Order: sequence, then structure tokens, then C-alpha cells
Amino acid sequence: MDTDIKNRHSNYVLPACPVEATLELIGGKWKGIVLFYLLDGRLRFSELKRKIGCVTQRMLTKQLRELEASGLVNRIVYAEVPPRVEYELTEEGESLKPVLAALKSWGEIHALKLLEIRAAAARNSA
Repeated sequence: MDTDIKNRHSNYVLPACPVEATLELIGGKWKGIVLFYLLDGRLRFSELKRKIGCVTQRMLTKQLRELEASGLVNRIVYAEVPPRVEYELTEEGESLKPVLAALKSWGEIHALKLLEIRAAAARNSA
């Protein structure tokens, strides 16, 4: 199945455009989480879904296909009955390790506090 991914730009020359290009590849609710769990090594689809938790099978499949099309994830299919499919990071995907580690570190220090502030503001405005 061909995934139709529409990029906002075709030219990434401006100073911030490499950031936008990167976010097009790894942005969204689930891709970063998928990449984070695959840092530990190859996982079967069901293992990945169990680790993530609340993602639907359809959405996880879509995100994995997009990551595969982007060259960040390899899909390995074993000719067995029942069929077994595993996912692993490509060399390019592995190169995201420091980026994902920095996001995790930032999240531990800042994100939870900021989400609490946002939730409190929403409660106060309701």
C-alpha cells in the first residue's frame, strides 16, 4: 500500500527548514514513541502495541508504514505460519537516539510541569 504523505515544502533552504523537515519525518503523536521503543531493539508489532498502550492497531500500522517509507524503520517479515512481522530502526533511525534522549530528558524536567499548568488554566477558565 502506497502511503500518500504530503510535505508542506519541497525546498528546505531557509534556516528553520531542517527543523520542519525533521518534524515531517518524526512528528505526530505516535512516531516519536514508536522510535523511542525501537531504540531498545527489534520488536514484533504486538509487543510494540502493548508497550505504547492506547494506540489503535490501524494508527500504529499507519505510523509504522510512514516511518518505513521515510527510511527510519525496517519491516522484517518471516515466512512462517502464522506470519511474524518485526520492526527495527534503520541506521538513519538509530541516528535519532541523541534527539530522542534529549526529548525524554526535556520532558522529565519541563513537559509534565507545563502540562499541569495548562490543565489548571483550562479548569480555571471553565
